[in-house]
Amino acid sequence: MKSVAIVGTNGIPARYGGFETLAENLVRGLASRYRFTVYCSGVPQAERRSEHLGARLLHVPLAANGWQSVPYDVLTTLHALTYADAVLMLGPGVGFVLPANLLFRRGVVVNHGGLDEWEREKFSWFQRRFLYWSSRSSASWATTNIADNSLLQQSIRHHFGAEAEVVRYGGDHVRPPSGRQADLDALYPFVGRPYHLSVARAQLDNNLHLLIDAYRQMPQQQLVIVSNWNVSEYGRDLFARHANSFPNVLLLPAIYDPRALDYVRVNATVYVHSHSRCGTAPSLVEAMSLSLPVISFDVPTNRETTQDQARYFDSAATLVELVQALQPGDVEALGRRMAAIAAADYRWQSIWDRYDAILAAACSR
Repeated sequence: MKSVAIVGTNGIPARYGGFETLAENLVRGLASRYRFTVYCSGVPQAERRSEHLGARLLHVPLAANGWQSVPYDVLTTLHALTYADAVLMLGPGVGFVLPANLLFRRGVVVNHGGLDEWEREKFSWFQRRFLYWSSRSSASWATTNIADNSLLQQSIRHHFGAEAEVVRYGGDHVRPPSGRQADLDALYPFVGRPYHLSVARAQLDNNLHLLIDAYRQMPQQQLVIVSNWNVSEYGRDLFARHANSFPNVLLLPAIYDPRALDYVRVNATVYVHSHSRCGTAPSLVEAMSLSLPVISFDVPTNRETTQDQARYFDSAATLVELVQALQPGDVEALGRRMAAIAAADYRWQSIWDRYDAILAAACSR
C-alpha cells in the first residue's frame, strides 16, 4: 500500500475550515487504498491522538495560521518528502521549498484553494508578493495541480502557464439530526423561529460587516452569524462593536461539534454566503447539500459554484432588497435548485474517485 502525506492544514479531526474537511473526507474515503499521514498543528496535549479514521497523525508544536504558518508548512512538507510516496499539499503557500524534491523525486499534488490568494485584502504588499511567488513555484513544481473551481483553473493557466485538474468538494457528508433535539434547542433557542444563517471565518473578504449592516436595517428578520471571531483583529472588532448592538443580529462563536453545526444549519430558512475571495467554498457546498436556499455574494466563483441559480448581492443595499423581495414560494424553489446541483456535482464518491486516480499517478512517479 502506497503512503500519502497531507500537509498544509490544522489537521484532523476537522474542526473548522475547508481544507481540514477535505483532508478528513479523503482519509475517510481512501484509507483502504493508501497509508495516510496527516500533519496537525498546536493541538493541546490532552486532545492529541495518534490516529484518526486509520490515518497516522503527526503533531507539530507550531500554529498552522499566523506568522508560524510558514515554518509549520516548510517543516512538515520537507519531512513528508523524506518518506511518503506522494505529498498532498493543501494550499500553495510554501511552494518555494518544492525544488528540494529534486533530492527525493516524490509525487507532489498541490490543491491551490481559493482564487488568486495573493490578491486578498487582508495581506500586506509583501505577503501578496510572497504568495504570488510561492503559488507560481507550486504550480511549476507540482506533479499535478488541483483547482476546486474552473475559474481558478483558468487563473493558474493564465498566471503561471500550468495546467490544473478541477476537483471540487463534496457536501453529502453533512448529517443533521432529524426532528427536534432538546439539548440543542436549549443551546440554540433561535432554531424554533425563522432565521437566516451565515457561517464564515472572521476575515475582511468574507464581508461579515456587510451582513451586519444589511440586517440591522431589517429588524423583522433574524440573522445568525457563526464565526471564529477571536482569530483576527477584524473579527474581534466586529464582535466587540456588534455582539449586542441589534436584537435581530446574533453573533455566535465557532461551532466545532458537527452535530450541533448541522442542526443550526438545517433549521435555517435561508443561507447567506458572503465570501468574495474563494474558489468552491465548502461551507457553500454543504449548505446546498442541506437544501438551503442560497443568497450569495456576487462574484464569478460563487456564480460558478451555484450555476447562476442562487440570488446574488454586491452591497448591503442590494442584500436588503433581495431579502425583502423574497416570497415563500421563491425560498422553496431556490432550496430545491441548490439541492439538485449539489446532488449532481458535489458528492464525495466522485471526488474520491478523482483523487484516487491523481494520487495513484503521483505515487507511481
